[in-house]
Amino acid sequence: MKINLIEFFVETVRKYAGKTAVTEGDRSVSFDNLDQGSRRLAKVLSDTCACQNHPIAVFLPKCVEAVEADLAITYSGNAYMNLDVKNPQERLQNIIKLIQPVAVITNSRYLPAIESVVGNTVKLVNVDDVPDTAEVLDPHYFMERNRNLIDTDPYCIINTSGSTGTPKGVVLNHKSFIDFMAQTFDEFAFTEQDVIGSLSPVVFDIWSFELCLLQGRGCSMVLIPDTYSAFPVKILQLMQQQKVSYIFWVPTIMVNMANMGLLEQLPLPDLRLCWFAGEVFPTKQFNIWRKNMPQTVFSNFYGPIEITLDCVYYTIDRAIPDEEPIPIGKPFRNTGILILDEQDKLVSETGKPGELCVRGTSLAMGYYNNPEKTKAAFVQNPLNSSYPEIIYRTGDIVYLNERGEMVFKGRKDSLIKHLGYRIELGEIEHVIINNLKLVKNGCIVYHHQKKEITLYYEAEQELSPAEFRKAISNALPKYMVPVVYHRLPELKRNANGKIDRLYYSQLVES
Repeated sequence: MKINLIEFFVETVRKYAGKTAVTEGDRSVSFDNLDQGSRRLAKVLSDTCACQNHPIAVFLPKCVEAVEADLAITYSGNAYMNLDVKNPQERLQNIIKLIQPVAVITNSRYLPAIESVVGNTVKLVNVDDVPDTAEVLDPHYFMERNRNLIDTDPYCIINTSGSTGTPKGVVLNHKSFIDFMAQTFDEFAFTEQDVIGSLSPVVFDIWSFELCLLQGRGCSMVLIPDTYSAFPVKILQLMQQQKVSYIFWVPTIMVNMANMGLLEQLPLPDLRLCWFAGEVFPTKQFNIWRKNMPQTVFSNFYGPIEITLDCVYYTIDRAIPDEEPIPIGKPFRNTGILILDEQDKLVSETGKPGELCVRGTSLAMGYYNNPEKTKAAFVQNPLNSSYPEIIYRTGDIVYLNERGEMVFKGRKDSLIKHLGYRIELGEIEHVIINNLKLVKNGCIVYHHQKKEITLYYEAEQELSPAEFRKAISNALPKYMVPVVYHRLPELKRNANGKIDRLYYSQLVES
């Protein structure tokens, strides 16, 4: 019985030592070399921190060293937390202050930026200072060192947007990832022959699953540079060259490729499996993918970060008209799904909407150092008064179609999925109004069709979009900066005197 993900990796390295594990540009690293680099760094971490079950941050771009760092942290018996190197200083400071990692792994290029954020409060480990001749301890050393760990100990922390301006750190454990691996590895026939086209940033939960495939099945990872997102042709050419067989992507880039007609020009005959998640995939563009890749199995995955990776999926096995939404399907085995109405009664009628709630092993442990937010989101199952049973309220509204398949309808609050990132619109408002004090009052809404974040605001003087973007970019990542701005003499209020968010949400979509 394996209870820690690094146990899978140790076994995989024994089987596939000389096989390519990670490809980054012209650089390829074997499983054996990746393992040695990880254990070399794990020794440094063990000497530096001498701790277990603590968060250790990684401040690196997507690269071989980022893979090594995450594996090293797991070897050391701690939980990794990947940070976005493109994040503004203020956001990084908020995360570090909340999570309080015992150390940050970085390199010489990014060391000055993270030094200015953490000051003297956190230990810094520069991977460039770890010589190739440094001691590499045997895996048995780490297995013995971690003998007291259990499967519900934290594996990683993934930061997501928070309404108060500070991101929430979602804590995911080994057990939930192992459960997801058990759900998917055999059903989707993953083997050591699979080559992953890794497009997601290191801060996504998709990255964590790609590491699971590497550790648990010996799959190879081809790291697609972040800069390629603006050049879809380069992505497809790289996939052709590397014979990528599996991708797990957010639909945005896939929609762009379909709209540009690239799939006809650059076929992907080696792509056997395509998962997509994170936002709605317009059916018209999906059908272009399916038409051009008849050999590929496509599956629509659903699940917020608080549910390890995903809890519901739909493998497309029928023709879906362009005007019909792609279902999110059915729950995984060992995952309980409840669709609850406003009175917390179970919804079972076709077409009736309700909030999707989840129970089971897949649930996150909560939000790190944030008991109030944890208590609000992870609650007692209202259908069970006999014993403690925690469910997660997703805030997503779904309904059952005539086939009994779940279909995503929308959000019940101000949380959105944009470019694959989960964003709390209230966080953007908080930064603009309270932190930056750019406007007196504001209301952030989202145009789902155009995928535009829009700000309606009250201010004595009108600011240009360029002025807004420059100021906001210093506090928030680029994907959270509004693209449309409307100044109004006064924002419309509802009967309670609050800004009428529903009115502006409907206005922006009209």
